[in-house]
Amino acid sequence: MNRRTLTRGAIAAAVAAALATTGTVMVQAEEGSDSELSKTIDTILEDKSLSGSQIGVVVADAKSGETIYNHNGGMRTIPASNNKIETSAAAMEVLGGDYTFTTDVAAESKPSGGTIAGDLYLRGTGDPTMMQKDYEALAKSLADKGVTTVDGNLVADDTAFGPQRLGTEWGWDDLPYYYAAEVTALTVAPNTDYDAGSINVSVTPGAEGEKAKVKVTPPNDYVKINNTATTGASGEDSTVSFSRDNGVNTIDVSGTIPADSEGDMSLMTVTNPTGLAADVFAKALADNGISVSGDVQLGKATPDGSASLVKHDSMPIAEMMTPFMKLSNNPHAEALTKAIGIEASGEGTFDAGVTAIQEQMAKLGVATDQVRQVDGSGMSRQNAISPKNLASLLVDVRDAGWFKTWYESMPIACKEDPMVGGTLASRMCDTPAAGNVHAKTGSMTGVSAMSGYVKDQDGRDLVFSVVTNDFVADSVKEIEDKVAVALASTGGSDSVSPESLKVPQPKKDVPEGLECSWVKPIAC
Repeated sequence: MNRRTLTRGAIAAAVAAALATTGTVMVQAEEGSDSELSKTIDTILEDKSLSGSQIGVVVADAKSGETIYNHNGGMRTIPASNNKIETSAAAMEVLGGDYTFTTDVAAESKPSGGTIAGDLYLRGTGDPTMMQKDYEALAKSLADKGVTTVDGNLVADDTAFGPQRLGTEWGWDDLPYYYAAEVTALTVAPNTDYDAGSINVSVTPGAEGEKAKVKVTPPNDYVKINNTATTGASGEDSTVSFSRDNGVNTIDVSGTIPADSEGDMSLMTVTNPTGLAADVFAKALADNGISVSGDVQLGKATPDGSASLVKHDSMPIAEMMTPFMKLSNNPHAEALTKAIGIEASGEGTFDAGVTAIQEQMAKLGVATDQVRQVDGSGMSRQNAISPKNLASLLVDVRDAGWFKTWYESMPIACKEDPMVGGTLASRMCDTPAAGNVHAKTGSMTGVSAMSGYVKDQDGRDLVFSVVTNDFVADSVKEIEDKVAVALASTGGSDSVSPESLKVPQPKKDVPEGLECSWVKPIAC
């Protein structure tokens, strides 16, 4: 096939001209054009907004693993939520796609005459997708067995996971917000995004000049709401704010909401989510006509030999991968990390889970002596991995039996449905990367990452990893998109000539350091 061939100088000039226009990137059409693609990426990385920051970029052939482009690829960086690439791959390998979390209700003796003699145990294994309706179903199943009375306490057994509920060096100012929820073996999610360990606090206006109305989901007595919010005049801006001091379960709602507002909301974490789950289940027991004579107790293990009376199994991990990866769900990452620890060594702790993840990464070819991982989600700034290691992992997992499921769980560029596009739902639209790039994103203050897969114009499968640390400009996501679009645009038939492509800028209404899916309603 005859192809249009350009000199290196002509292509470099075209690249410079394209990048002189804000948000543009080269489309490269030369056969054997990897060297010219490299020059294109080099030009992208000359962006002055990167001055003083550290950026690593690696591109490799997905089938052969051959490196096509390397810019600081061996430099260790804080990966933010790109940490979830390791965690999710290990979960699929160690636990398996069919793995489910079980939550059951047990007692030391079976019911007799409708009465359970002794304590009733609600026992969790870490299911981050449990909702109010699931606890209600457990209570109803117990009532359907004829149980009417518990002659003892309701005990919430969360001992499957260790007592450390927060990861190493998580930012204290993140802790009130749902993306930094505490990790316990018994928890409850307020929504179908499965934001475990949090409650949804919604505010609607009352009559003008009167107190605003506050509702919490799930309803509970575990968290106290201190509501000082008032209703303002129609047409005014809302000044409603939500806050919670660390270590307490009082949420302050303040400010003014206009009378014509449709409402405001925030997802707020709770201290020790086990207590919230126990409260929700206690209400479900009462609603189903089951009385408990004793108190609610937390953190006591179910005695050996106890009989399991009813149980709930979660969706399998293969299905859970979708909300986990698409929405970059931090509590899911940590629940899976601790579950991996249980499977590998019998210990549901951060340390045991991370150790097992890294052991699995070594089996997949990652040079783990060059990696530091301390949590599953990437919330900690102590995590460190190079783009080269991330790219190597992306290549090696392609041979796994679970790869297709895992690959589809990654966010997909410009797919509007949050459970398809995820954190890439509004990025790279109207470019060859749209519907093509499958990649995990990552965001923290001064940290941005995107690593994943893309096909070029010749149908060649590529992997790439772009990780930036210590930046202060807000254009880093745009630079990531330029690299991905350049990869998606390279190659092609001789009818394609180099030209510039506009790369839509990512949304700017997402606070720095947050994934767009962490802004509710989802801002992707």
